[in-house]
Amino acid sequence: MARIAGVTIPSEKQVQIALTYIYGIGPKFASTILAAAKVEPTTRVKDLTEAEEQRIREIIDADYTTEGDLQRQVTNNIKRLKDIASYRGLRHKNGLPVRGQRTRTNAKTRKGKGVAVGGTQKKAASKT
Repeated sequence: MARIAGVTIPSEKQVQIALTYIYGIGPKFASTILAAAKVEPTTRVKDLTEAEEQRIREIIDADYTTEGDLQRQVTNNIKRLKDIASYRGLRHKNGLPVRGQRTRTNAKTRKGKGVAVGGTQKKAASKT
């Protein structure tokens, strides 16, 4: 089990796939990192030599923002938008889609389960 950027990456997977388990590294960055480290992308993590592992670690530490630092940066960006009360900040604050998606339908992931509006059911007849 290799540890890179504070994350234990799975040893049975190919290196190019395993690197995407690190927050902030997707398929594109993974292939770029492996090219810079001169590592074959299809080799399994368990088959990496210590030198190759070290080269990958150094490239990631030097050139990429990952894990906690990146999450902190994203959180600060959202907080800044909320503080200046921009349109995007208000959408974040209200839990609505931020990037212009429609909300009349298809916003279930952001808005959550629909809440029934009161007064829509028929009232039972009461004796007077």
